[in-house]
Amino acid sequence: MESKTLFENIWDRHVIAEREGGQSLVYIDRHLCHDGSFNAFGQLREHGRDVRRPSQTFATPDHYTPTRSADLRDVPDARAHEISTAIDKNCADFGVTLFPWGDDRQGIAHVVGPEQGITVPGITLCCGDSHTSTHGALGCISFGIGASEVAHVMATQAIWQRRPKTMRITVDGKLGFGVSGKDVIIAIIRQISAAGGTGYAIEYAGSAIRGLSMEGRLTLCNMTIEAGSRIGMVAPDDVTLDYVEGRPYAPKGVAWEKAVSFWRSLPTDEEAVFDTEHAVDGDAIAPMVTWGNSPQWAAPVTDTIPDPASEFDVEKRSEMESTLDYMDLKPGTPISEIKVDKVFIGSCTNARIEDLRSAAAVAKGRRAVVSTLISPGSGLVKKQAEAEGLDKIFTDAGMEWRLPGCSMCVGMNGDLLEPGERSASTSNRNFRGRQGQGSRTHLVSPSMAAAAAISGTFTDVRKLMED
Repeated sequence: MESKTLFENIWDRHVIAEREGGQSLVYIDRHLCHDGSFNAFGQLREHGRDVRRPSQTFATPDHYTPTRSADLRDVPDARAHEISTAIDKNCADFGVTLFPWGDDRQGIAHVVGPEQGITVPGITLCCGDSHTSTHGALGCISFGIGASEVAHVMATQAIWQRRPKTMRITVDGKLGFGVSGKDVIIAIIRQISAAGGTGYAIEYAGSAIRGLSMEGRLTLCNMTIEAGSRIGMVAPDDVTLDYVEGRPYAPKGVAWEKAVSFWRSLPTDEEAVFDTEHAVDGDAIAPMVTWGNSPQWAAPVTDTIPDPASEFDVEKRSEMESTLDYMDLKPGTPISEIKVDKVFIGSCTNARIEDLRSAAAVAKGRRAVVSTLISPGSGLVKKQAEAEGLDKIFTDAGMEWRLPGCSMCVGMNGDLLEPGERSASTSNRNFRGRQGQGSRTHLVSPSMAAAAAISGTFTDVRKLMED
């Protein structure tokens, strides 16, 4: 029998047909939609088509919804309000399961999918959002698609895709105190570059990856797209099964036992060969901070801003000079001396209960000295955080406790930085203007974000927690 990787074990089972040029028609088991999927519903109406498998299609508003108020009319932009409310009619008309605004199950699609048991090992899953790579943490193939592709999946439950090559990134060692899944993926991107994964499906392996909780793995796979790859995966194990079991849309009873047996057959065979391999030293990873306009421009919080003059590659040197100019940073500046104006804790990267707990552990008994916004990933995360008293820890620290949604990560719902403002953000992208025109975004973990909120500068959370 041919030895296969985790990716190949799943992909090969889902190929319906192949054509010249390396394209495969792939069956899609689950399709997630959000308020930004309105164009695809419009295309279905225009062509008189139905959703092919409405029972396998799920939707929740997240991108355009406000986090400050439960009233959708408080979205400052009239078009955003129209988009955020259209999802109700679209799902009703086409028979799609909706977790509506105000429902405890509503939230960010990439938090809701795993939380509801919609995401399980061995499946293929799509969503019209690049961070769909998140779901691969549960041992499935998941990837983001464009607006026209969303309509195609809705109408056919399949999509044409070019088969990617395979890459394994092995992170061995034991992660130190204060080091999270966010630090791991930023360290990986720093090592292989923001284009290092282009054309590959990435499997994360090694003892440090196995030691991550499911929340940590979701963060890891979420930012796979920032390494240039659309697909990030972690093989299912006991951590995966414990997470999935009992969730609303997960298999039950006999179906569960049958599913578990199949899921245990998925991990990469020992003799399987990857097209490319990378090794990362997990013991050496420290709390990370990005300093540029790409996640690859990052360093441990204990480092200084690098000098472009030391870069031999002319193109890279030019990019570094440009990004430092935009970020208003000088070479040699200690990262711990960079002041922040606002802190954002949330997004599909870091808005789960474990993320909020780690931030609260830092905030407890302390006081934020800069504006800090915290948006949980779903209504259920919000409810659990409040049951644990995390919201009170945050508000006692002078931080804002908001409603679930994409919030300041995407900057299309009223949560923005002002031009020139600098944020410590737990989101996934630090592109120019991502959090508002002229905004300067530094990516960090939730505990590092909370530490920045307390101190007003990037602070090594390990030292802060030792005090």
